[in-house]
Amino acid sequence: MSIAVVILNWNGRKYLQQFLPTLIQYSKDEAEIIVADNASTDDSVSFLRSSFPDIRIIQNPDNGGFARGYNLALSQVKADHYILLNSDIEVTENWISPVIELMEQDERIAACQPKIRSYLEPKKFEYAGAAGGFIDKYGYPFCRGRIFLSIEEDHGQYDDVIEIFWATGACLFVKADIFHQFGGFDEDFFAHMEEIDFCWRLKNNGYKIMYCPTSTVFHIGGGTLPKASWRKTYLNFRNNFFLLYKNLPDDRLIRVFVVRYLLDTIAAFKFLFQAGFKDFWAVTRAHFSFYRFFGKTKQKRKLLKHGSMQNVYGKNIVIEYYLRGKRKFSQLNMKKFYSA
Repeated sequence: MSIAVVILNWNGRKYLQQFLPTLIQYSKDEAEIIVADNASTDDSVSFLRSSFPDIRIIQNPDNGGFARGYNLALSQVKADHYILLNSDIEVTENWISPVIELMEQDERIAACQPKIRSYLEPKKFEYAGAAGGFIDKYGYPFCRGRIFLSIEEDHGQYDDVIEIFWATGACLFVKADIFHQFGGFDEDFFAHMEEIDFCWRLKNNGYKIMYCPTSTVFHIGGGTLPKASWRKTYLNFRNNFFLLYKNLPDDRLIRVFVVRYLLDTIAAFKFLFQAGFKDFWAVTRAHFSFYRFFGKTKQKRKLLKHGSMQNVYGKNIVIEYYLRGKRKFSQLNMKKFYSA
């Protein structure tokens, strides 16, 4: 069995310098390590060539974002399993084997993620993935260990192997043949939520997405696009609409979009009064961009299977969090998660 760890880099020399030595130490006997560079303008490539001459480098012709960057790179990588790894992640000893062993137990397991903890606050989960990803019935993503900006400390409360809805792209284990069979990431997403879209497409075709708690990595997060960026707001709102329109069952499309338009309008004005015009405009621009891509997105939808709502939270996480004060995943009613 062959495994390839592929880091997509864009102007991340400082992270490569900081985290590659540990990655090599704990991975070299199990996997090939590859850095795919997204046309960086810093000295990432020259640094790799001089400091890590044994590391394979794939140079993408431009910065096509997370989605296109990985699609281009992985088309050039032969392996049975891919591990997509952010450059700002510190791995730990024995981080690969437990996940691969879990995935090999069931041919229907297509993707998996380890436990993601914060590099800056090591006792806490990290925002992007935590202990496995979910969405609510209106498409709002959250995790075990992280709902919106409330992040829990890890006390072993999520140390069970479970099926989840989405696995984070920050550290995504995926079977290579399945990745290519389903066309990889949707490149129109550019960055953010493309892994949720990918996982939902897999689930709509009968595959499982899993969480493996016996593997742990530490993530800085926001290495190339800070959480406070208006562009991140734009991409998250726009891509969430792409995600929903492509994958929702037919009988849910209209009602979900009616509610989301209302909630997005509320969010836009909340941004206007609390954060200023940039984030307000980011939400507005996201909607216009969705309309602009609507014809193309509609054609994609026609080619996809729909129907799986398994592991989707059947209530509105916005109401649960902001009005009912549920800040932890464990406070959610598990009976409200759809089972089919």
